[in-house]
Amino acid sequence: MPSELDARRLIPALTLAVLLALLRRAPGAPLGDTPTDIPAGEPSGEEGEVEGPSADTLKVLLESLLRTTKRHRMEFADEFHGQVRYDVLSHYKISALPANCPRSNFSKEACLRRMLQFLEVYFSVLKVVAKECPGSTIPLESKYYSSLLIKELHKQVGDVAPTAGPGQQLLQEMEASDSFHRKMMAHSILYKAHHFLVDGKTVISKRERSRGGSSRVTVTFYTQKLK
Repeated sequence: MPSELDARRLIPALTLAVLLALLRRAPGAPLGDTPTDIPAGEPSGEEGEVEGPSADTLKVLLESLLRTTKRHRMEFADEFHGQVRYDVLSHYKISALPANCPRSNFSKEACLRRMLQFLEVYFSVLKVVAKECPGSTIPLESKYYSSLLIKELHKQVGDVAPTAGPGQQLLQEMEASDSFHRKMMAHSILYKAHHFLVDGKTVISKRERSRGGSSRVTVTFYTQKLK
């Protein structure tokens, strides 16, 4: 019999398979550095068709990335054995990262555009973040989900201002730092990414509630045998 933990892990796996099926049918060129491997634990087994309501693609991708970034707090505590407070990361100023979406007086469209700008910078530095956090799978998983989110956001808001400059600037700032501050900057980037996504999700959900409801579609997804 599958354990309760296995069952909980299967739910996001199935949801991601829905998204992958939808994204494969969507037009548009993939990112040049987009990961092709599904993170461990995602479905890769038997195919099956099930009809039913599907969550909005953007929402599910955002939730998948949030589940990944949420683990950072625990990993940080384990690495520093409680000797460094987690919230100290909020004091690191990283000007290259766009500011969080304000929770009031900010439209959904404006938040989506800012989220796209943030994720493109975030995506560009994750390889360096991974080097500074070698025991963590968060950078790799973030890169995977961010690539899908960037693609979906481009579909929804079109082109935005190029972000290669801020990403390059952040990489240069990290390279110029000593080993300790480079590590703390890497952790701060993961910290700020999580809080940015939380605020973005709040703004998007609030604006969608004010518009009332969302559409439902019929989808095909993959099933996986639990061991």
